Amino acid sequence: MPQGDDRILRNLKRGAARFPCAPIRVAGIDDWSWRRGTRYGTIVVDLERRAVVDVLHDRSAATMTQWLQDHPAIEVVSRDRCGLYAQAARQGAPQARQIADRFHLVENLQFAIERQLSLSSCPSRRVNSAPRRNTDPSVSESGRQHGSLDHDGRRQVWLERFAAVKQLQNAGESVATIAVATGLDWRTVTKWTRSDVLPERRKMDSRSNNPTRFIDFLARRWAEGCRIGRQLLSDIREQGYTGSRSHLERLLLVWRREGGPAPKSKEAVASDAARAPIMVVPPITASILCMTPLALLTERQAGRVDCLKEHLPGFASLRHFAMRFRGILRGRDPSKLDVWVADAQAAGLPALQRFAQVMRRDIETVRNAVREQWSNGQTEGQINKLQTLKRAMYGRAGIELIRARMLPVIC
Repeated sequence: MPQGDDRILRNLKRGAARFPCAPIRVAGIDDWSWRRGTRYGTIVVDLERRAVVDVLHDRSAATMTQWLQDHPAIEVVSRDRCGLYAQAARQGAPQARQIADRFHLVENLQFAIERQLSLSSCPSRRVNSAPRRNTDPSVSESGRQHGSLDHDGRRQVWLERFAAVKQLQNAGESVATIAVATGLDWRTVTKWTRSDVLPERRKMDSRSNNPTRFIDFLARRWAEGCRIGRQLLSDIREQGYTGSRSHLERLLLVWRREGGPAPKSKEAVASDAARAPIMVVPPITASILCMTPLALLTERQAGRVDCLKEHLPGFASLRHFAMRFRGILRGRDPSKLDVWVADAQAAGLPALQRFAQVMRRDIETVRNAVREQWSNGQTEGQINKLQTLKRAMYGRAGIELIRARMLPVIC
């Protein structure tokens, strides 16, 4: 073709803008990011034909309302919990039934459980806030006090930043505005806006390359008289150790200087056994365990769930509500939803009560999610394709070219 590449692209973009589409009965609406946390667009998918209908340049109620008014044949609108799309569907397609996406409902419940577990009553928060002990005799008392003051000073700085974020959030500012005003990353701001207290730093469970994971086995071999690092390295490799010898020697050096591992009393052993599973489970991990059915848990995860039920206040009740909610979504019986909402509001768990209160405002949409078969799964898949194309086009990923590359698959 005796045409330049720029002219071909211009013709494609003009053709995509003029090309008519077939009437739509079931529409899935969701947002996609031009730049995450800053700028978003909207994608509309025909869920019956499983194809993209249109790609809009922004995420606003006015734009979406006008688009829905231009397509009066729409009978069903599937969306997430975004209030902008709910308002647009009420104004632009009042005849359509709105359906809340089931995946987003479960995700919102998980966020509510995470917020509840992040409250000050969490045992991991009390354990993590306890002062650290230093058994090294070479460290003076003044040095330990200086380290404690340094830790308290850093925490106070983060508490002040957290208070500033919550103040801006209560004033109605967006995540992007808060991130610019405080100088924090938007991911941190998003996490803090979902929590009522400053989240603790996550304490990771020891991995197979960490010799402290095999501390009991090493202490037993030490008591048997084996003090050679090369021999101990060979022994713990049989137990699954994947770390280096130098990592192990650092631990053995402390033992040689102090005359061996520090002995523990029976009370300390029992206390560590009771607290250890809770100390290594941050609220986000505990919320995931709380939402996962027993059949999908590994043996180790099931043990953690049992320990959390025993030691973490409210965890057993939260898991009971989570399993009931999943059963309602799969059971296709919307009559059980009102009972669940009433029980959640009377449970005495603030985060769960707030989730139930917000869901009650949009209860008919949630009932449709239980009753209807439609969901936004196809829409999420089309967003993945759109993001792949956008990144592949680098700086040329304008809205006209994105629409041209997405629409021909249905026309």
